[in-house]
Amino acid sequence: MAKKRTEAIPVNNALLNVIAPIGLTFTRNTLTIGENKGKVYGIIQYHQDPDYGWLSKITNIPGTIVTITFSPTDPGTFIDTLSTSIRNNRGTMESTKDPLTRQRAERTADNAEKTMAQIDQDGESVGLMSVVLMPITRDDQTFTKVCRKVESTVKGLKCKVRTLSQLQKEGLKMLSPFYTTDSKVENITQRPVPLSSFIGGFPFSSSGYNDGKGSYLAKDAAGGLIIVDPWFRGGDRTNSNFVITGIIGVGKSTVLKSIALDEYKRGTRLIFIDPHGEMKELCYNLDGDWINAGGGRKGKVNPLQIREPAKDEDDEEIKLYEDNENGMGYMALYMKNLEIFFSLYIPSLTDRQKAILKGEIIELYNRFNIDWDTDIKELKPTDYPIMENLHNQIAEKAHDKKNPYQKDYDDLALLLRDIASGSDSFLWNGHTTIHSDAQCVCLDTKNLQSTSDNIKSAQYFNLFGWAWDETVKNPKERIMIFADETYYFVDPKVPQSLLFLRNYSKGARKFEGALVTAFHSCADVLDPEVKRYGQPLLEMPCFKILMGTDGTNLKETKELYNLTDAEEELLASKQRGQALLMIGSKRMKANFEIPDYKFEYMGTAGGR
Repeated sequence: MAKKRTEAIPVNNALLNVIAPIGLTFTRNTLTIGENKGKVYGIIQYHQDPDYGWLSKITNIPGTIVTITFSPTDPGTFIDTLSTSIRNNRGTMESTKDPLTRQRAERTADNAEKTMAQIDQDGESVGLMSVVLMPITRDDQTFTKVCRKVESTVKGLKCKVRTLSQLQKEGLKMLSPFYTTDSKVENITQRPVPLSSFIGGFPFSSSGYNDGKGSYLAKDAAGGLIIVDPWFRGGDRTNSNFVITGIIGVGKSTVLKSIALDEYKRGTRLIFIDPHGEMKELCYNLDGDWINAGGGRKGKVNPLQIREPAKDEDDEEIKLYEDNENGMGYMALYMKNLEIFFSLYIPSLTDRQKAILKGEIIELYNRFNIDWDTDIKELKPTDYPIMENLHNQIAEKAHDKKNPYQKDYDDLALLLRDIASGSDSFLWNGHTTIHSDAQCVCLDTKNLQSTSDNIKSAQYFNLFGWAWDETVKNPKERIMIFADETYYFVDPKVPQSLLFLRNYSKGARKFEGALVTAFHSCADVLDPEVKRYGQPLLEMPCFKILMGTDGTNLKETKELYNLTDAEEELLASKQRGQALLMIGSKRMKANFEIPDYKFEYMGTAGGR
């Protein structure tokens, strides 16, 4: 007789793991939840005069779960207990001969009298507070470290903690959101405390900063995470700009790179203007375009190529790009930029030479079929004149003996020879060759370090103009410009360069742009000759990161930001990675603990 066949259905282990409860094992002093090991502690004694935010130091211990309960109760019994404690300690003070015992008894009695006055005279509420916490980790080594961290942290707060022996199961119930409080645990951990001690130590009142989305930036003084979204708008958050200040070696470049990596992960386009070649490895690690903007063949920006300028705000008192007839074209507005560029490049230009140069530039544009009404959006880089064309035109008129300004033309041709055919021609004579659609672009100006300040200032101004052009190209694309060593942009003889930068930082927010600047010293932009233009660069950014400094710079920083004595001491300590962080109107101490994976991207060139 044939046997009946039966088909065995295999066990669905994945489904079984979902619906079946995980393993729970309890011992005298520990418990096991699946692959995790834990231990439930209870605090059985509290400090009589705790600091504000003391509970946050307990709730922010990594690898722990904490539950806090507070039940209002009749203050009468608590007052009687305090009265007895005061009487006993005063008696101990009078009877003991040990100075240490006398001092402790006096301090205990004074704290008890202070608490009793708050309750009896001020009518402060009293309640029974219970704090239960559980370290939980996957491996024994980490578990031991976390347990020690719990015990040392609680002890440092002058509280007493004990393991809930034989009550690990009840302790887990107390910690779980699906159980109510457990009477056995509460009998051990509940202690009467004034409401102010509970509210003042509440973990969410003083720890961390969270925008609800964004990236981890740093940790606050209590170890809480500072998570910010630079692009958030609301309240006192009106822009996405950063300013970082501090002396050499305190970590400005490291913080700048960390911010850049966070924004890269969020899809923001990054443009670095790099004076020391520190960003090259970072750029390559992010599959970006590294461009030699210090004379490289692919790093040229033609100053005579008209770009859309950074427009003035409606409420500006000093307008750099004022449109008096409400119809000024791009060429007329860009002439303001060229005036600044040539003043930076040749500071010795006289007013007479500036007037001649301006007229020759206008004539040159007309020769290339560019006038006041030309729409520059229709032009290519090769449609514009170059410096050689400008020099040749001026030199030709310098040879005309009938020219009443022949001497001025001759001097001007001599001054422009270098930019047209000399050593500076590698920077500025030629059509614009910079082009990149990469998410990360690094404009390296390291080759300019051995050049004069006027060449550096002019090139920085030129590169910021290109960066602004990239910003307005697509108003929906987030772009963040990083300008390390921004003091290269400062020239007391030509303060309009700072005015351009200020207008950029104000106008970028309308095009989803942001500016990150770094200064060694506030004095760089607080010089009396440039203060009215430079001070807004320190005041306007919503994010201010003030790192260690000293001397005159510390004094000016204190006056500018109205620092408290504690904030001044923080900056004076000059600890690497420590800073005073301002987000809008909020201020906090920040500890920039950079994750190891970020250093792998940063490379080996500074800023680590």
